[in-house]
Amino acid sequence: MNQVELISFDAEGTLVTPDFSETIWHEAIPALYAQKQGLDFAQAKRRIVEEYSRIGDQRLEWYDIEYWFDYLGLGSSEPVIQSCLNRIRYYPEAIDVISSLASEYKLIVASGTPLELLHLLLQDMKPYFVRVFSSVSHYKELKSPDFYLRICAEMGVKPNQVIHVGDNWQFDFLNSRQAGINAFYIDRSGENHHESLSDLTQLKDLLVYPI
Repeated sequence: MNQVELISFDAEGTLVTPDFSETIWHEAIPALYAQKQGLDFAQAKRRIVEEYSRIGDQRLEWYDIEYWFDYLGLGSSEPVIQSCLNRIRYYPEAIDVISSLASEYKLIVASGTPLELLHLLLQDMKPYFVRVFSSVSHYKELKSPDFYLRICAEMGVKPNQVIHVGDNWQFDFLNSRQAGINAFYIDRSGENHHESLSDLTQLKDLLVYPI
């Protein structure tokens, strides 16, 4: 591995648990939809999940909370977002690892989460990152190889001087690796995929004691 100039992290599933997003997308939105449509919660949730599946995670609309509130006729998203803030959780080792690495490396976040949610998710971590990038908000694209190349250009580094860590096999691992970045796949399921990290402590250990 070349001299590391920059370490990039995905947000949800990597630094932040899915609790906040799960609550918004699978509890709060169906509950509001049920109220608006006169349905019980189970019926509303089935309809909402069908709509999510119809769009799918390969389209930008999937990630856009304003699209969904407009499409479903739910009014303003802000009250729902605010009601779910108490569900934001960081993985146990995340802040300790990030604060330690920030003393030696430039750190950024490279996420597919829209900025209006991303800033909330990272509110207790933001001081450790020199930049926060959202593929959806900044570039109107998913986390493609081009997204990672754009980040490298903006940060003034070569791809082989960058490490990216994330929990999505396609968007975080394959696509960043295709851009020439040193990619690490974090798998918190315990299934121990080949060459995966089980948590961020393993990344820190690799940087301190490279193989």
